Amino acid sequence: MMPAQESYDVVVIGAGAGGMTAAAVAAVEGLRVLVIEKTAFVGGTTAWSGGMVWIPANGKMKEVGLSDSVTDAVQYLASTVPETANASLRAAFLARGPEAIAYLEANTEVRLQPVKAYPDYYPERLGATTGGRVLEPVAFDGTRLGPGFARLRPPLPEFTLFGGMMVNRLDIPHLRRIGKSFRSTLRSVRLLSQYALQRLRAPRGTTLHLGNALAARLYASLLARRVEMLFSADVVDLVVEGGRVSGVTIRHGSRDRTIAARRGVVLATGGFSHDAPLRKRFFPPAAGFVSATSAAGTGDGLRLATASGAALNTDATSSAYWVPASLFRRDDGSRGVFPHTVTDRAKPGIIAVNAAGRRFVNEALSYHEFVLGMLRDGNGEPDRPFHLICDRDFLWTYGLGRIRPFTWNVRRYVRSGELIKAPSIAQLAEKIGVAPSSLAATVADYNANATNGQDPEFGRGSTIYQRHLGDIGRKPNPCVAPILRAPFFALRIYPADLGTAIGVRVDAQARVLREDGTPVAGLYASGNDMGSIMNGNYPGPGITLGPALTFGYIAGRHMAEGTSAAVPVAMRTPV
Repeated sequence: MMPAQESYDVVVIGAGAGGMTAAAVAAVEGLRVLVIEKTAFVGGTTAWSGGMVWIPANGKMKEVGLSDSVTDAVQYLASTVPETANASLRAAFLARGPEAIAYLEANTEVRLQPVKAYPDYYPERLGATTGGRVLEPVAFDGTRLGPGFARLRPPLPEFTLFGGMMVNRLDIPHLRRIGKSFRSTLRSVRLLSQYALQRLRAPRGTTLHLGNALAARLYASLLARRVEMLFSADVVDLVVEGGRVSGVTIRHGSRDRTIAARRGVVLATGGFSHDAPLRKRFFPPAAGFVSATSAAGTGDGLRLATASGAALNTDATSSAYWVPASLFRRDDGSRGVFPHTVTDRAKPGIIAVNAAGRRFVNEALSYHEFVLGMLRDGNGEPDRPFHLICDRDFLWTYGLGRIRPFTWNVRRYVRSGELIKAPSIAQLAEKIGVAPSSLAATVADYNANATNGQDPEFGRGSTIYQRHLGDIGRKPNPCVAPILRAPFFALRIYPADLGTAIGVRVDAQARVLREDGTPVAGLYASGNDMGSIMNGNYPGPGITLGPALTFGYIAGRHMAEGTSAAVPVAMRTPV
């Protein structure tokens, strides 16, 4: 072991939401912090996400007239996460989640607001709420990062407009009504004008929303506290002395060097979504190898931890958080993965079919539940085909995957093979490799009841959550309409993950544990490196980011051990 060449109080490995939260809190508490990031960007998968943060009984709810209690949240989780495993971690999350949000808002650049109308994913269960447990980041001006804006991972191109314009969920209806509503037209023109001015001085829009805004706010918090950052560096080993993790060995450029961490090391490398051996070990065979996460998540944290004696938390009903995804090629030749979370599946006039041309699931269920249906139907086959089926009216009104609503010409998507088009259902069936009679019968059976807004086979649109994702203007059921007008379209979808649920075992202080339950001194974990406190269940929007922020906060406070807060300092350019 080479002697430490540099020394910090805290070393954080990974610059996603969990890692940056731990770093920001430790810095606020007066500790000297280094963040090591293997890529050239901060943000991880968070920067691509919707940025939703699920925190029951948070203090923001009262501000908008909503009520909640830990008792209700416990009751809700008792039915949606029925396993006893990790109950102590869920208790810590419920107890300290609101505390973490209040602390971050008081001491950092993080600003969140409650989403009043966003139901929990199982709204029929006792203790569920119709909104408010979900917090979203307040929009952020990226120019406040200065030169650091170039270090913020850009959002996925498919979730921006006009080559780099981000919009929030409230702007989307106005953009869809441009030219139809005077108010919407004015709002849309203002947004477009602002974006045009921003592009004169930046390579993309600087008004940030969703997960990009959350990542930017956390990054701004690090810059404001002069947290040092090292980009494009790999941690090759943890330094263990006397049974305690005391630092890291890194490879940066062509040389290795050792960095001491007096208070602790935080693992926050993003899980193992892109590590083939670990996927094969933990994922069901039908899951395949499609992931909607950042490619940097290759299991680094898990390997570092287990090499130092840590145990993995494998008490998970599901090994990942799932989402159906479609695949495509961008103009630059890179492979794109589009996660079908909320934009199309629950809208009226679309169905999902399996390899036999039959429906297999309620299309309006949460994305996690939808893929669980795919995995059950897949019967262990890793390449079993599934398709979304719709008609011309649906494609024009709602879009499909990365194809936006009101797209006049879809020929390029058809030519590439991404979108499959046919003049009849029977011909569409032939193109996707299913029996024409089977798909025709499926569509006919669906249409017979959909005309009246009914879905007796799967009950689509039967809960407030499903109706929330539908089209409120469609009566009597916002999730159900017939598939009638040629041409007809199909889009292949795959079971994909939004993050891994298998991770390092930790305690209520975010300390990594050995097999015997004792802490590995000096080692902490947060984000997807930490085993799922929900055991791979998905009770509501933001149940990955909620625990990530909470346990990142807990780790930062625990490492500080009561040291006094530092005085805020000015931003500086990142390393």
